[in-house]
Amino acid sequence: MLSRHFRHSLRDLSQATRIKRFEPIQELWSGYGQILRCHLSGGRWPSLVVKHICPTSASHPRGWNSDLSHQRKVRSYSIEIDWYHHWSHRCGDDCRIARCHKVEQRNNQTLIVLEDLDAAGYPRRLENPGPHEIHACLRWLAAFHARFMGEAPQHLWPQGTYWHLATRPDELAILDDPPLKEAAAAIDALLEASPYQTFVHGDAKVANFCFSEDGDQVASVDFQYVGGGCGMKDVAYFIGSCLDERECERQEEALLAVYFEALRQALTRHRPKIDAAALEQNWRELYPVAWSDFYRFLKGWAPGHWKLHAYSERLANETIARLNSEA
Repeated sequence: MLSRHFRHSLRDLSQATRIKRFEPIQELWSGYGQILRCHLSGGRWPSLVVKHICPTSASHPRGWNSDLSHQRKVRSYSIEIDWYHHWSHRCGDDCRIARCHKVEQRNNQTLIVLEDLDAAGYPRRLENPGPHEIHACLRWLAAFHARFMGEAPQHLWPQGTYWHLATRPDELAILDDPPLKEAAAAIDALLEASPYQTFVHGDAKVANFCFSEDGDQVASVDFQYVGGGCGMKDVAYFIGSCLDERECERQEEALLAVYFEALRQALTRHRPKIDAAALEQNWRELYPVAWSDFYRFLKGWAPGHWKLHAYSERLANETIARLNSEA
């Protein structure tokens, strides 16, 4: 529950006559706080979403409770704050996010006060999106990647995503797949060597997208792992978050075509000097590499996970074979 100080702060910010109630949305990972919807009476907004961060416990759902894990999560919240302070204003309607109204820190607790995307026209959350909604998310990612193409990720993770190899030594150490383990550094190096670096969302799963009623428009939340990187990291991870093995295989080419068409259009708007054809060629080659990078993390972190299927294994084996042939 929010302290009296934070409650007063919310009332002052919103100029509300009173706070009617708090509605729990979800707990933060590992028990590090919660996300609440604050319903208000009078004032500037009918509601706000509050991310209340209180990193005092360590109850990781899969048992990863090391100090390294704790420090990574603490840093992720600091990165998210810096994202809102330094970069979030650069996102336009084509890569819509929740606007940040205020960040306040007090007594080892942090309050990030955000626009309520439900009230802004994005009330739907989907576990099993259809093609229409999947395409909307891919267009969002394309616009996001185009807007930040070539930017240095100051104040953010140097390499974004929560599974980045340099931040996951424990999961690599326990990985029971010698060829993949041996190739891990080379896979990471291939992604970092792409001449087309942008910002990646870093946790672009379908659960972090909010949809309009008709599914045409989408907004994204949760920027704890935003940072530099190849855009294929987001695309591969997103597709894997909402499609099963059979559909990943069946729809791969069609979904990449949707993404790259949207990327070409977004580059025309935001980065017209970039050679879109050359970028597409490079990133298409890195799509299986990005998939293999996440597969490496997941196989060490949760060996029984449902995403460890034949499609993932095939892409990883093809990537390893490519690396061996180029050695």
